[in-house]
Amino acid sequence: MKIGLGADHRGAASIKLLSEKLRSEGHEVQILGDASGEPCDYPEPAFKVGNALAKGQIELGVLICGTGIGMSIAANKVKGVRAANVHDEITAQLSRSHNNSNILCLSADLLGQRLIEKIVEQWIATPFAGGRHTRRIEKITAIEHEKDPGSIKD
Repeated sequence: MKIGLGADHRGAASIKLLSEKLRSEGHEVQILGDASGEPCDYPEPAFKVGNALAKGQIELGVLICGTGIGMSIAANKVKGVRAANVHDEITAQLSRSHNNSNILCLSADLLGQRLIEKIVEQWIATPFAGGRHTRRIEKITAIEHEKDPGSIKD
C-alpha cells in the first residue's frame, strides 16, 4: 500500500520510526515535508499529505503532531480528505469501518511509539464497512461541494 506520512517538529521522531516499521511490512512509504525535527507549522505537512491523497499519489496518510488536533483540522480542508484524530485502536477501527477515514492523525505527546504503531496497524487492516455508512460518506462529500447533506437520500 502507498502511504504518505507527515509530521511537525513534535511528531518528527515518531514518524521516522513509523516509516521504518511500515516499510519493513512491505508498504511503500513517503515522508512528505520536513521531518527533521526543526520547527515546522503543522498545516504544511497536513496539506502535503492531504494533497497527495487527493491527487491519488498515495492511498492512505498518517499525520503526527503534538495532539493530532491541528493536523486533523488542516488536513480536512483538502477536498476528499477524511482525516480522523484518534487515540486508541478502537477509534482507529471505527474511523475506518464507519467513516472510511483516509488520513489518520495522532498525538506524539500523548501516545507512546508502541501504541502509535498498534493504532496504525489496526487502522490499515480495517476495511470500510459500507452499507448504511456509505450514505453518510456521500453526505460528507455533499458538504465538500457546498450542498445540503439532507438532500442525499437512500
